[in-house]
Amino acid sequence: MNAPHDVHDIARREPAHLPGRDFGRHTDTVEHVAGRLEASAVERDRAGGTAWAERQLLRDSGLLTLAVPTGFGGAGLSWPELYAIIRRFAEADSSLAHLFGFQHLQVASVHLFANPAQQARLLGGTVSEGWFWGNATNGLDTRISLTAEGDHFVLDGIKSFCSGATGSDMLNVTAPRGNDPADRVFISLPTARAGITVHDDWDNMGQRQTDSGSVTFDRVRVEADEILGPPGTRGTPRATLRTLVSQLILTEIYLGNTQGALNSAWRYVQHEARPWFASGVARAADDPFAQIRFGDLWIAFRGAQALAEQAEHALQRAWDRGDALSERERGEVALLIWQAKIASGRAALDISSRVFELMGARATAARYGHDRFWRNVRVHTLHDNLDYKLQDIGRWVLDDRVPEPSIYS
Repeated sequence: MNAPHDVHDIARREPAHLPGRDFGRHTDTVEHVAGRLEASAVERDRAGGTAWAERQLLRDSGLLTLAVPTGFGGAGLSWPELYAIIRRFAEADSSLAHLFGFQHLQVASVHLFANPAQQARLLGGTVSEGWFWGNATNGLDTRISLTAEGDHFVLDGIKSFCSGATGSDMLNVTAPRGNDPADRVFISLPTARAGITVHDDWDNMGQRQTDSGSVTFDRVRVEADEILGPPGTRGTPRATLRTLVSQLILTEIYLGNTQGALNSAWRYVQHEARPWFASGVARAADDPFAQIRFGDLWIAFRGAQALAEQAEHALQRAWDRGDALSERERGEVALLIWQAKIASGRAALDISSRVFELMGARATAARYGHDRFWRNVRVHTLHDNLDYKLQDIGRWVLDDRVPEPSIYS
């Protein structure tokens, strides 16, 4: 027979299943920021709009330069280290984790596409000026044109799904060079440049504070050296790693939401849930069916997490190979990422919904905000069509063919 539980001890302790919170020398800062984000996440999710104070918290933390190489004054963290922090923030606040992850995606874009002089200016400026980066890089939205005029270019049009553009200092923009969406240029501009208007028109059911509205460009002047390259987007297999960096950011946001849903359910079951009247136990946590369900959900989460971590280390090895990376090697890394993303998306949608079966009807009260985890992953898992990634995996299994690089693969 189990010893009785000390209620006060339960109130003090955290879930024993929590993964290690070790982010090296950044651990204290990461945990401080995560705690601040989590404290107001439910209220801010309900309010929507821009999280100005929390964006400033990220600025002040010094964590926005983690992906900048040490040669330009940044921390030069590896991708597995960065992804662990993104997951931790997504557990606390998925929207701010999204902005944090996309900050480092923009840094990676400069690193991959820019020439040495551009890297020095843009990566160095990210550190010295404390820039927060936004993006207007939706590859499927081609309602934008770049036209040569004398010694410069003019940008006109609109981009949607521009995460982080609100309140940003710098903006990465893509513009097509022809009819193929994959044939595009990357442009890095100050967000305050004349003719750029960031719109507050993001009103979706999840990821509500990602500032993912639209941006319009009205005869925006672009200097030749503001177009990144060479190598630009059409270079070696190394240049195509941006898509893989992006896909793993999404994967970690799924996993962070899953982790948040599980931990919130754990706390609720420990402190507030009532056992079912026919269970014969005094605490909901002692209900054998609750224990079975928690075990089932935990295994699904851990399996997806293991695939993600395997993919992250493979990406880091590919990143370190630089221009020596082959097309085949790049394709094999993509397949690992697709497997992780599909498994993580499925686990996130399933777990963030099924935790309510553990908590009961009272847990659906709006004040708890337990539904935000499902809403966030439901929105994010629609980012690109996973059926085509399943097809890539199946084609590889059957014919040993790796996926061709594109804006989503």
